[in-house]
Amino acid sequence: MAERARALLRDEALDAAEELLVDRGFRGFHMRDLALRLGISRQTLYNEFPGKQGLASALVLRLTSRFLDEIERALAREDDLHAAWVAAVRTAIDAASGDPLLKALLTGDGSDGVLPLLTTESEPVVQAASERAGAYLLRRWSHFDPADVAVAAEVATRLTISHIVLPLHPADVVAEQIATVVERFLIHP
Repeated sequence: MAERARALLRDEALDAAEELLVDRGFRGFHMRDLALRLGISRQTLYNEFPGKQGLASALVLRLTSRFLDEIERALAREDDLHAAWVAAVRTAIDAASGDPLLKALLTGDGSDGVLPLLTTESEPVVQAASERAGAYLLRRWSHFDPADVAVAAEVATRLTISHIVLPLHPADVVAEQIATVVERFLIHP
């Protein structure tokens, strides 16, 4: 029962934090405001999230999970490996470009500690996305070598995140490039 109450509080805190971050941006967001909105003490909030950075990490992981659900649906709509990866990458880029939370987290001068969650400290995001994409690929195309699939999924994930953080080309071009890399790696090792 206590675990269920804690999970509900965590979800409620993440929902409220998302609203506050979208409204105020990361620099304008304060843990005390979130605690007030939830009607709990700051200490209770800090027991669940180790500060503003810990809360931001939890939000990024939850956002990643949402994106991965959309990406998996995009992969499932395609029978061809190349087309599946084009759809997956395009879905990730489109979802990221239209997500108000991601925009709130990425805007600013970079000194507020959020950008590293998608760059230098992105290991949890890369790991979650790579594992889920790799598992999907192996369920769908079981003849591929699991080690090769793991590499391809990680490379595709890193390239997609890189484009989301610093887009240099149109999304369609990037999706095609990443799908080509994945397909060539898996089919022509």
